[in-house]
Amino acid sequence: MRYIHRELEGPLRQAAKNFPAVVLTGPRRAGKTWLLRHLLPKAGYFLLEDPNLVARLRADPHGFLDAVKTPVVLDEVQHVPEVFALVRARIDGKPRRTGQWFLTGSQEAPLMHGVTESMAGRAAVLQLRPFSVRESRKVSLFRGGYPEVVARPAAARLWFSSFVQTYLERDVRAVTAVKDLATFRRFLAILAARHGQILNKSDLAAPLGVSVPTITQWLGVLETTAQILIVPPFYVNLGKRLIKSPKVYFADSGLACHLLGIDSAAELAKSPFLGALFEGFVAGELTKAQVHRGQRPEIYYFRDEQGLEVDFLLPRAGGKVALVECKAARSVSPAAAAPMLRLAAAFNKREPRNAPVEMFVVHQKSKTASATQALAPGVRALTCQDFVAEL
Repeated sequence: MRYIHRELEGPLRQAAKNFPAVVLTGPRRAGKTWLLRHLLPKAGYFLLEDPNLVARLRADPHGFLDAVKTPVVLDEVQHVPEVFALVRARIDGKPRRTGQWFLTGSQEAPLMHGVTESMAGRAAVLQLRPFSVRESRKVSLFRGGYPEVVARPAAARLWFSSFVQTYLERDVRAVTAVKDLATFRRFLAILAARHGQILNKSDLAAPLGVSVPTITQWLGVLETTAQILIVPPFYVNLGKRLIKSPKVYFADSGLACHLLGIDSAAELAKSPFLGALFEGFVAGELTKAQVHRGQRPEIYYFRDEQGLEVDFLLPRAGGKVALVECKAARSVSPAAAAPMLRLAAAFNKREPRNAPVEMFVVHQKSKTASATQALAPGVRALTCQDFVAEL
């Protein structure tokens, strides 16, 4: 496949200049290896999923690393967590040599445990997600952003089927002892049907006949492996009674469509899930923009018990916020801005000296109609592509 520029390249190069090691995490098949091998064409490379390689490393770890020439990429290090202590010893021997060790992993929680235990202060930690619309015009609501789907859309259905099976057999079992994979797969389908809704664990547990603690554990597996986004509510003292449960989205809209049995863009356009899927697509693009700048993902939603709801809030410098309302339609009316205007008025009343709240209505691109930006005072209407380009 032709290499496509990744926005994380800049932060990754900067990290390599300032730290002896760089740890690159993210979901399986997001392009971590491809990115590192493109940026470091002369670096050594070892895949720690190779049983023979792992056996050699464990039989004589010091001898193995003595033979390694840096810079080097150690891929999928979560399979051999003792590597962290060994690499730490090498770094401590030459602490001023930066950009020597590049470690990747697909399971963030076990990987982060190794980093905090062994590599604190020695490694920069970055995340790579699948392609964003800023990186490839082929990323779409129906297909999502996984590199192999973007490159070969005709094989998308088979790819997603294989991905889910591989994910169940490898990542899920590696992170936690899920004994009944068939029930877990049903859980994925039920969760996809709750995409974009407020998380209700009891509602998920009942049809599966499992306990709420089991659902909590399974959600943790999905979040750990970067398959879902848990969007918390925004807490602020506005004199309102607020909803305090998070919302849940699949991180990749293409995977969500697959789990929902949506097999074509035409079917998606008629689906009752269209609005929720588009909302999740925007959430995914927001988090990609943040993590690909080397930042932690930080988005919220707002909803009170009187029914006032705004899809997303983005924190800005100085305590300010940007409000985002998502509409799957290809054209929008001023009425779409009403919830944001009400919430913005409450914000400005609470802190009148702050600059006006930024407000955006994000919608799908029209094939014929011209784009209109000014929707209401202080509110801009933008296509998803234009909105993401400004992030």
